[in-house]
Amino acid sequence: MPDQTKLEALGATALASELDERERGILADVLTLRDLREGEVLVREGSSDSHLYIVVRGALGVVKNAGKPDEVTFNTLTPGELAGELGFLDDLERYASLIAREGTRVLGLERGRLEGLLSAHPQVVYKVIRSIIRVVHQVQRRLAMQQAELTNYIYKQHGRY
Repeated sequence: MPDQTKLEALGATALASELDERERGILADVLTLRDLREGEVLVREGSSDSHLYIVVRGALGVVKNAGKPDEVTFNTLTPGELAGELGFLDDLERYASLIAREGTRVLGLERGRLEGLLSAHPQVVYKVIRSIIRVVHQVQRRLAMQQAELTNYIYKQHGRY
């Protein structure tokens, strides 16, 4: 029987958008729940981490060069949003750190645990991967729109900004 806290948190995310109640229970059984204090690093830039994280409450900063003078926050992820979806899929080093901006709770999905569902529950794995790809596609679309807006702005300013 899945943990009710994990099940409820999962139900409010894009990851479970295609899953029925039984499938959510199967996925919830392989998730972990973690609480972070403000400023705590969930994943450090340059490390490999085979987890996908889902913000349940609080906020995670996506931070390049954390703790250095040239620190840059790329994004702040809020409840329901996914973190680390590309590293989860391709296992490459993390480009930026994930840092709790306040008291934060995350669900974690380890790639090996999801892969462990392949033989018994391939439909669950398929739907989860589709959801991850959909989120990645939304991010890519948003970046393309921002790039077009910036190009348009620079063009209108005749290269002066």
